[in-house]
Amino acid sequence: VQLQASGGGLAQAGGSLELSCVASGRTFSTYTMGWFRQAPGKEREFVAAISWNGGSSYYADSVKGRFTISRGNAKNTVYLQMNSLKPEDTAVYYCAAKRHPIVAVTTPYEYDYWGQGTLVTVSS
Repeated sequence: VQLQASGGGLAQAGGSLELSCVASGRTFSTYTMGWFRQAPGKEREFVAAISWNGGSSYYADSVKGRFTISRGNAKNTVYLQMNSLKPEDTAVYYCAAKRHPIVAVTTPYEYDYWGQGTLVTVSS
């Protein structure tokens, strides 16, 4: 599986951005999909994940209520809608895929495939 993330950019605090991640291959609908982020000098951290059919999702406490993960299996795409952005949301955002169906997994090493990352910068 190859993943291509896009949609990053510059936003003001309180603004919104939507990230997209397109996957290659015909098995996208079988994968749990996740978003992670990594700020300069910090470790990669979990943001959100969604089950293979979109029926279950899981969020980091820091983004709960502000970010929404969704997927369109017909388009091999997973999305991350980010609202009420804060300067501390500034990071490179990565999409990732894993075969294991459990959604509430927050450790990066549990994921099998990674996209290249897209930079989100939130100004105050």
